[in-house]
Formats: sequence, structure tokens, C-alpha cells
Amino acid sequence: MFRNYVETLLGAAVLAVALGFLAWAYGRSDAGDPGGYTLRAKFDRVDGLETGGDVRISGIKVGRVLAQELDPATFRAQVTFSIRNGIELPADSSAAIVSSGLLGGKYLSVAPGGDDRILADGGEINLTQSSVNLEDLIGRYIFGGQSGQSGQSGQSGQGSEAGTGSTQ
Repeated sequence: MFRNYVETLLGAAVLAVALGFLAWAYGRSDAGDPGGYTLRAKFDRVDGLETGGDVRISGIKVGRVLAQELDPATFRAQVTFSIRNGIELPADSSAAIVSSGLLGGKYLSVAPGGDDRILADGGEINLTQSSVNLEDLIGRYIFGGQSGQSGQSGQSGQGSEAGTGSTQ
């Protein structure tokens, strides 16, 4: 009888600790409604930007990416994101998808403009810069570097032949 009572108390304690941990983890995460107001921006490419990703102004997290969808009329990617209440963005603000590091993820960087008009809830940022595809840049560098090196080695070879020819 005593053993059943101890096992029941231990089970209840384990469940209480587990529920406490879940509540703490939920509170520390960005799950749920972030609050604030929503804005939209359209990009040619959104490679690497994830739903739930950060929205930052001057490197400080001020919101998160809520949704990404394809605009069927323009075939551009439309990103819907939230901005924390109390942060009013001018109408001429710009948005760019930037990398947080060489191997890091990407986030939406917003640069406030200087207009007197303020973007309202549901507004759209028109000045955007799309994601840079790292693989394309590396490919351009590799293939561009090879053609540049072969051209240089061909020139130096001609120069050495010309130099040898002038000494003979």
C-alpha cells in the first residue's frame, strides 16, 4: 500500500516537472501570435528565408516572417511579416533578405526610410532586395577565375616567347 502511494507521488512530480518545462519552453520560443502589425513585401527570390524567421531592424529582432506565397499575377514571392507594436515604419522603408553569416540562415532586414507617412497594418514595402544565391556567386567566381587565369597565363607565355625571340 505504501509503495503504491510513493509511486503515485513520484509520477505526479515527474508530470508536474514536465508540464513546467513545456510551459517554460513555450514562453521562451517564438511560438504563438507574435503580436504587432503585419506588412507585406514582394521579392524576386526568397531562397533560404524560412517562415518563422527573424525580421530585424539594425540587427535587432523586431518581428518574424509569418507567411510566404507566390503572387500568381506577377510570379513574385510575397512575404508577410509582423512588426512589433510601437515601431512605426515610414512608407519609403526598404526590405532585404540577408544572410546572418556564411553558413547561417537568412532573415528579413528592414531599413526605415525618411518619409512622413507611416505604413499601416497590412501595408506593403515596395523597395526590396532579393536573396543572393550563394551557389551562383561561387560558380561565377570559380568559372570567372579559371577563364581569367588562362588568359593571364596565355599572355605571360606570349610575353616570354617574345622576350626569348628578342634575345636571339
